[in-house]
Amino acid sequence: QNYANQHKGDCRLVHSGGPYGENLAGSTGDLTGTAAVNLWVAEKSKYNYNSNSCDVGGVCGHYTQVVWRNSVRLGCAKVRCNNGG
Repeated sequence: QNYANQHKGDCRLVHSGGPYGENLAGSTGDLTGTAAVNLWVAEKSKYNYNSNSCDVGGVCGHYTQVVWRNSVRLGCAKVRCNNGG
C-alpha cells in the first residue's frame, strides 16, 4: 500500500523493482480486485502451454503471474489518484 500511495499524485503504473513479481492495473473508474484479476486472466488465450511462453506478438506475463505454481502469498493495494484516475 505504501508503494501505491507514492504514485497517488502522478497516477503512473510503475513496477517497484522489488524482488517479487507484480501485476499493475489502472482504470478511469472504480476497478475492483476481481476486475483487475479478470484483466490479467484474460491473457490466458495468448499463453502457449506447449512452449511455456506467450504466443508471438501476444502478452501473457500477467496471466503467468496469476497462476505461478510456487506462489504462496499475495498482496494487494488500491489507491484513487489525485487526478481522479
